[in-house]
Amino acid sequence: MSGRLSLLPPSSCSSSSSSSPPSSPSSSFGAPDGSDCFGELDEDFIQGVVPMRPDADGKPPPPPTLEIFPSWPMRLPQPSWVRPSSPPPDSDVVHQPQTLRRLAQNREAARKSRLRKKAYVRQLETCRLKLAQMEQDLQRARSQGLFSGSGVSPGAAIFDMEYARWLDEDRKLMSELGTGLRGQLADDDLRVVVDECLAHHDEIFQLKAAAASSDVFHIITGMWASPAERCFLWMGGFRPSEILKMLIPQLDPLTEQQLAWICSLQESSQQAEEALSQGLEQLQQSLTDTVASGPLNDGANVGDYMAQMTLALGKLYNLEGFVHQADNLRQQTLQQMRKILTVRQAARCFLAVGEYHARLRSLGSLWASRPLTE
Repeated sequence: MSGRLSLLPPSSCSSSSSSSPPSSPSSSFGAPDGSDCFGELDEDFIQGVVPMRPDADGKPPPPPTLEIFPSWPMRLPQPSWVRPSSPPPDSDVVHQPQTLRRLAQNREAARKSRLRKKAYVRQLETCRLKLAQMEQDLQRARSQGLFSGSGVSPGAAIFDMEYARWLDEDRKLMSELGTGLRGQLADDDLRVVVDECLAHHDEIFQLKAAAASSDVFHIITGMWASPAERCFLWMGGFRPSEILKMLIPQLDPLTEQQLAWICSLQESSQQAEEALSQGLEQLQQSLTDTVASGPLNDGANVGDYMAQMTLALGKLYNLEGFVHQADNLRQQTLQQMRKILTVRQAARCFLAVGEYHARLRSLGSLWASRPLTE
């Protein structure tokens, strides 16, 4: 029999096992009890099993394998000293309080950086929309022929359109201030509106500075304002000392300290106005002397005439500096009043300034629409 197992009947197995004595484990294969029960095993299969024998030096033998499948080790339980030990805990996992605090600071800094980037992107988008709106308004004005034959420069025309937009926003802010004061709005909410009004006035000063660099005469003469407003203009705007004089009764009651600060601010503003007015008078006198000096232009001495006009033109550029200084004085006056007054007093201050200019514009409109008498 080759490679097959010969099985005997159960009766022969039981009779053999009962009659023969028990044998040792080493002789289980080939013994009468083993051979009778399991029959004849394949000789090649028996030789393929390599029994476990201890080494001479007492070391444990390697895991037994089947020679017929040498790459398949027999799965035997390994002793405890062979099993891999668990890895030591990573020291970096256990963070110290200083490390945790540093990580929290880094996360907070990253969050603030993301917020700043978002705000910057929103600001760029707002500027882009404003620029696109200005380009559309400029194109519309050109198509309507506003620049042709009107004597208005493109920079002045753009300022007039921006000033009209600024007036619309100013009316909305004045309405919010009036509603907040009448409705007893909370101080925190009212402070937000007051800060918006201050930023709103800063915007008109920036617009005037840009327009003055393009056409200073349009700004300093008040061509952008109503006829009634032009009578009260000083270097392209209001006189800070006159505004402070008008505001004092509107802000009553004032503390003694507030009244002293406002009077000091009014005095310093008046001194700055006088210094600027004297400088402007000197510039006008210098221009008069430059233009009037020299012989009459009879066409014979063109070189001297052009040199004279070039000198006068250079002096005209100083007008832009006077407009900037006057607007800077107006801006500082409003900012100082915001610091002196409380939130509700500052709200009444900006409301009074806006109402004052609105009444001047209404006065100019009424004068323009008056019935003419023969």
